[in-house]
Amino acid sequence: MSNVEDIQDPLSIAEKWKQEGREVAIATVVQTWGSAPRPVGSHLVIDGEGNFQGSVSGGCVEGAVVSEALDVIGAGQSKMLEFGVADETAWRVGLSCGGKISVFVERLV
Repeated sequence: MSNVEDIQDPLSIAEKWKQEGREVAIATVVQTWGSAPRPVGSHLVIDGEGNFQGSVSGGCVEGAVVSEALDVIGAGQSKMLEFGVADETAWRVGLSCGGKISVFVERLV
């Protein structure tokens, strides 16, 4: 799996890929808590071959999101993905990598 385009707007890439006849899924950050490296509304687009563009976590969970997106493309069922700590106790014990990110993955038709 690799980034296959120069750094561009992921939504523009998704449109281009759809016009090329590729199957495409989009992953969108819908909620964050704590130290999530990407804001709500950030996108990662994935084609049916596992090529991707954009970011939902600055590299922390992209591999897992791409894998889930391939399942979404195949099954046509959207998924909500949750990554991170379960609650605020991580901050009390000083985990610098604490935080949570929710990512919604859907197939573009």
